[in-house]
This record gives sequence, C-alpha cells and structure tokens, in this order.
Amino acid sequence: MYPAIEPYEHGMLDVGDGNLVYWEVCGNPDGKPAVVVHGGPGSGCSVNMRRTFDPERFRIVLFDQRNCGRSRPHASDPATDLSNNTTHHLIADMELLREHLGIDKWLMYGGSWGSTLILAYAETHPERVSEIVIPAVTMTRRSETEWLYRGVGRFFPEAQERFLQGVPEADRDGDVFGVLAAYSRLLADPDQKVREKAAQDWVAWEDAVISQEVNGKPNAYSDRPADAVMALTRICAHYFANGAWLEEGVLLRNAHRLAGIPGALIHGRMDMGGPLQTAWELTKAWPDARLYVVEDSGHTGSPTFRDLLSQAIEGFSPPKKG
Repeated sequence: MYPAIEPYEHGMLDVGDGNLVYWEVCGNPDGKPAVVVHGGPGSGCSVNMRRTFDPERFRIVLFDQRNCGRSRPHASDPATDLSNNTTHHLIADMELLREHLGIDKWLMYGGSWGSTLILAYAETHPERVSEIVIPAVTMTRRSETEWLYRGVGRFFPEAQERFLQGVPEADRDGDVFGVLAAYSRLLADPDQKVREKAAQDWVAWEDAVISQEVNGKPNAYSDRPADAVMALTRICAHYFANGAWLEEGVLLRNAHRLAGIPGALIHGRMDMGGPLQTAWELTKAWPDARLYVVEDSGHTGSPTFRDLLSQAIEGFSPPKKG
C-alpha cells in the first residue's frame, strides 16, 4: 500500500430524496481517474482505501454509498428511510458524482458487494469505464445470498443456529429471504435493545463465515464502531432480503456489455462466503477479463492476494513522468 494521504477535495453531493453522499478526491488532480466502490453494502470507505493507488499517477475518488459512512442521513438512525436506497439509486449516484467531478472515464475498483455495484454500473454505462479491478467477485444473485446465509452453514451449524434464533420462530421455517426480511424489520425496530441485539447477531454470523481464514482478522465485523455496525447490518439486510433489486442472473447475462473493458478479477480459492464459481462464470462471459485464483486466500485476502492485486493495478497504471 502507498503512504497515507489526505484528500485535496471533498464534499457532500445532493443526490435527491433527501440524501447527501460524501465524496473525496486524493492523489494527483491530473492523474488517471480511479473510483473506489466499497463493499457491505453499507460499510463505507476507510482511509486505507486511499492507499490502493499510486497518488502520483492516479486521481483517486472515494465515496460513501447512501446512508453509511459519512453520507447522511445515516442508517444507524431507525428514522432513516431506506426505501430510496437500492442498487439503481446507487448507480445513478455514481453517475451524478462522475459528472460533478468532470470525469469522462474512470477505472473502477472494489470487491465483494462493491463488485456487484461495479458490474451493475459498468453494464449500464460501459462507455464511462476504462478498466475494472475486482478483489473478491460477487454478483449478489439470490443463489449466492442463499449460500452465504444458509448453504455455508453446513460448515458452521452452531453459528447458523444462533443466527436463525435471532429472528422470531415463524420466520425461520421458510426460505432464507424470510429470515433476512425478519432481520431487516428487527434492525429498524423502535426499541434500541432490539436493534442492537439483531445487529450483533448478524455480525456474529459474518465473523463465523470468515473465521477459518488463516490470514483473516478475528471479529472483523463485530469490532467496528456501534453506529457503523448498525448501518452495515441494516443496509445489508435491506439489500439481501430484496435480491439487491436485480433480476436473478442479470449481471451474468449482460456481461457482453463489458466487451472491450479490460478487467482483472482476483479471488481466493478458500473464500467460503463467496465461492470461486461466481468469478469463474463471470470470466467465461467476459473475455476481456483475466481471473487470478489465489490458493492461500479466503474472502479477506492474504499477502499473495495483495501482491496480485497490486500487479493488476500496476498493469492499468499510466507511466510515471520524468
């Protein structure tokens, strides 16, 4: 990672519906534009994300998606209405931000949920994307969500039982989307104790799924600040209970729209929450993308993973001046 830097420009973008989206720009004002699309959904950007690109060669754009991070209103407030927070709203926000910053095309970088949003944006606006780099590929298909919140539980039955017990018994017997919808309701409950318990039950499950990763960080989700945990869990439940408002398999079916956009996909073979199959299928449908499989990595990466990621970004970097 490059040395820590501060943004030279930042602001709040009015995207409508009473929402203000935080954005910042770091690095070289005359550099190649690159936008960081964070995961979650609902995690917000971190300062370390500024350090992914060479600040001498890139104009680095970061933003917090609706209702998380520094964007307002914040999802940790149960009064915040999430009805205007969907994948399609986020695509429109990104396009508005691109126009606001006067960028013609940008390199797109982001993993996990961020990869879903990148693919959805790029298939809608392919003429605005120069390259794509994705660490940890997901398309948020219902089949993938079913695996993450039910299928992988065969490896963590005790943790899954605790996760299911977090919702009323009547919501446990149907499909996994009923469970996620129940969590969505609990996370918006007027009672703060109900909301906090639901949030902790949710992140305990997320921690369990990555708990066997040799290079992972223990309690990666539950150790976050309370308001960040609340926003993350509430927005995750909101999106996943609704299939991210995407037709099942639409991002794979429309991958032909990515033709001509070079891509680098880096995925850990031991990613239990997001199996390699998704990245493999996407590569087959997107000939301009190259898949790098990392044998010693899960969802949270490894030194090998990070080296391959750096190499991929370097391959899309403009030459150094001088």
